[in-house]
Amino acid sequence: MWLDLEPRGDEVAAVYAPSQPSKDSTPFTPDSPQAWLRLALAVLIGSVGAVGMWSVVVVMPVVQQEFATSRGAVSFAATMIFLGFGVGGVIMGKITDRLGIVPAMAVSIAFLTGSYVLAGLSTALWQFIVISFMMGLGTSATFAPLMAEASHWFERYRGLAVTIVASGNYVAGTFWPPLINWSTQAYGWRATHVGIGIAVGLLMTILLLVLRRVMGGSAAQDHSNALPPRIDLKLSANTLTVLLCIASISCCVAMAMPQVHIVAYCGDLGYGVARGAEMLSLMMACGIISRIGSGYLADKIGGIPTLLIGSVAQGFALLFYLFFDGLTSLYLISAMFGLFQGGIVPSYAIIVRESMPASEAATRVGIVIMASVFGMSGGGWISGVIFDATGSSAAAFLNGVIWNALNIVIVTALLLRARARSRLAMA
Repeated sequence: MWLDLEPRGDEVAAVYAPSQPSKDSTPFTPDSPQAWLRLALAVLIGSVGAVGMWSVVVVMPVVQQEFATSRGAVSFAATMIFLGFGVGGVIMGKITDRLGIVPAMAVSIAFLTGSYVLAGLSTALWQFIVISFMMGLGTSATFAPLMAEASHWFERYRGLAVTIVASGNYVAGTFWPPLINWSTQAYGWRATHVGIGIAVGLLMTILLLVLRRVMGGSAAQDHSNALPPRIDLKLSANTLTVLLCIASISCCVAMAMPQVHIVAYCGDLGYGVARGAEMLSLMMACGIISRIGSGYLADKIGGIPTLLIGSVAQGFALLFYLFFDGLTSLYLISAMFGLFQGGIVPSYAIIVRESMPASEAATRVGIVIMASVFGMSGGGWISGVIFDATGSSAAAFLNGVIWNALNIVIVTALLLRARARSRLAMA
């Protein structure tokens, strides 16, 4: 069951008490059929809009060839997408907290449509790289803000809802790359980008209009009437946000080694990059199962214990990479790693909603997700540097284990604090 920490006295209750519904607000019941309909629309929006996280990986070789540049130079476009995704999560989260998810998604549609069309018209690599930052900004609204928004629609199944929305990113990673590759081969990467911009703009606009109609206009009313936090760690929102950011960076540095380098690692072992790509796909597919499963678990035991379980399991999977490097073993470990790590990042969104007011949930989730993005991008780079310095992937995997241990320490401390507060509340 949940860590049952109800409002703790008049002072906390006054801080976290939801505002009174306005006369014009439309009644909404959490966990209702309408909530599930909203969730289905949110997943579809996320699956379409997350194209920005995957398209550059597919077109990178042809863009490199056309602009006659190095792999490192063209790879900077992916870095800019991650940067835009991280920064955009905070900006779009603030818009969501102030105005609702509908205006935030409208901004997302404008950025995605415009950036893809401009990318198709770019005449120099620097233009493509700058535009990639805009892609990241547009994509960002489909992750952290959308997860935070979905958390307001559910009470009993909040964890499951958040992780289902987060799975939209992995769904996009499943169907967009093959489609983009086919279009690039048939029509070229420029026409493909323009086509993506038009298709995403139309599809997301239609889905957003349907969502707006289902929500009865603005989502801000759901923020004002949302239930108060479930747990009180007796930490300020800023302090808790900083701790979650450090934890997020540490776990994602650890997560980055297999996700970023598994393809190259298989090439180094002589198995070929195709086997590594298959392992990466297997990892992502298992990650979808993990995300949904972790949401179900969070609804039973809470976000902090769920995060701790995922982090400990991820640490064990990293250790297995240190001791086994056979082809069959790597397939099994990669599948296991996907099952363990998929629910970690969404757990942060669940923890934020459990312990902070709904009025700032999207902003806080955006900040923590931005930290996780920096952890992923920095972790991938650090792993490469360690490999270059040592000539061994084992040292890079060990680096991931150490960072993962830091995450376990922080999350364990939060769990112990939560349990101590629970005992005091029941005394």
